[in-house]
Amino acid sequence: MRIIIFITLLVSPLFLFSQNKINTLIDQNFKKTLLVHKEFVSIPNLPEDSVTMLRNIHWVANQYKELEFTTSLLPSSTLPILLVEKVFDPNYKTVLFYFHIDGQPVNPDSWDQEDPFIPVLKAQETDDRWMPIDWNKLNGEINDDWRMFARAAADDKAPITMLLTALKILMEENSSPHFNIKVIFDPEEEYGSNALLSTLDQYQDRYAADYFIVMDGPAHDSNKPTLTFGCRGIATCSITTYGAKLPQHSGHFGNYAPNPAFSLAQLLASMKDDQGKVLIKDYYKGITIDKEIELLLESVPYDSVLFNKKLGIYTAEKVGKDYQESLQYPSLNIRQMSTSWQGRLLKTVIPEYAVANIDVRLVPETDGAEQLQKIRQHLEQQGNYVIDRDPTDQERSTHPKIVKFKTFNVVNAFRTNPNSEFGKQIRDQLTSSFGEKPVAIRIMGGTVPIIPLIDKLDMPTIIIPMVNMDNNQHSPNENIRIGNIRQGIKICLALLDIKF
Repeated sequence: MRIIIFITLLVSPLFLFSQNKINTLIDQNFKKTLLVHKEFVSIPNLPEDSVTMLRNIHWVANQYKELEFTTSLLPSSTLPILLVEKVFDPNYKTVLFYFHIDGQPVNPDSWDQEDPFIPVLKAQETDDRWMPIDWNKLNGEINDDWRMFARAAADDKAPITMLLTALKILMEENSSPHFNIKVIFDPEEEYGSNALLSTLDQYQDRYAADYFIVMDGPAHDSNKPTLTFGCRGIATCSITTYGAKLPQHSGHFGNYAPNPAFSLAQLLASMKDDQGKVLIKDYYKGITIDKEIELLLESVPYDSVLFNKKLGIYTAEKVGKDYQESLQYPSLNIRQMSTSWQGRLLKTVIPEYAVANIDVRLVPETDGAEQLQKIRQHLEQQGNYVIDRDPTDQERSTHPKIVKFKTFNVVNAFRTNPNSEFGKQIRDQLTSSFGEKPVAIRIMGGTVPIIPLIDKLDMPTIIIPMVNMDNNQHSPNENIRIGNIRQGIKICLALLDIKF
């Protein structure tokens, strides 16, 4: 009996309520939540329209003012950054949350509704057909499988609404989080976060916190609560090979003038084996998959047959033994190839030059500048004279193999240890709230533009994606599943109850 009482006393105030009580609180606020989300999503959010973007910013600011948060508009290179904050106890730790308010461009003709910024509630009729239903349906039983269709309904306005609702529930219950809160609202994430990044030096102290939670992106396709502990970075470069000084007639000069496209193809083929593994020296140096990491990767739900069928491939490359393990290594991708002839119709020419544009997805063990240097060294080891400009006539007559190698921007990866105190607290809290462990993704494949912010602030960071995977992010008919809004509120309530 003493043990039971002791455990009960350790449970934080919100979870003195049963899970049924928490679900009831969410249900009581759910219709209002959906209507608030509808109102929010109805405000167009394309950064090129500063007037409507400011409407979005002020809408969010007003919501937080009602919650007694302090709101600030921080000047940037373009649109202002909205920062909201509240100190619940000076002795508490501080958690910084991140959302973005902007959305991707739209092509209204590609949408199955009149206006992408007028939200439509829909129910599924067949596998690929969704039919509009009346908003008055929210007055009755709300079906979690209904969806709200509109630009930014999922990415990234849904998580904004989820956290707002969770904070409102706490206020109505005369409760409060066990940490202080700061929230950054990025007005240009879909366009590179230039506004936010321009403020890093000036407002670093304003953004400072103990922990950082990014609420963006889709959950695992199982739709279970998901935690992502990092994301890959990116480095880009181009490789150009040369033939004759000008394009040549393939009849007159075929078999005589070297074709740079073949030279480029042979060079690219030297970089990877037929199983997809990079052959460049030390490309995977420093990366190890120990038993603890392996168990974490294997915990992510995965069916290779269904996964490959969805991709439409016979088999995967063999860099890792499965999808999650493949993400733990840097990639080498040819994203575009071209020659000196850029016209619409084909011509019978031997091109003057051939170009391959390459991107490298980075992991924390691999520095972007170093990976690009390894590529350059590989080019040299293949007998090429490597320069960063077009060759001179003298160089053309002196070197049999010439390559122009250009490097571009580098954004390095980040990762927080899933077994760090921060990672374990969040994993344990979601396990308690949902009765099963969340999907824990060690690192995701993509790159988020705010990695420089993460590097600058130098704090443990976790991405918590909460929208449905099939939300058509960035595409026509973007949508948010109603049940994901419900689940997201519960996730936020669980987070707000953690004692850091």
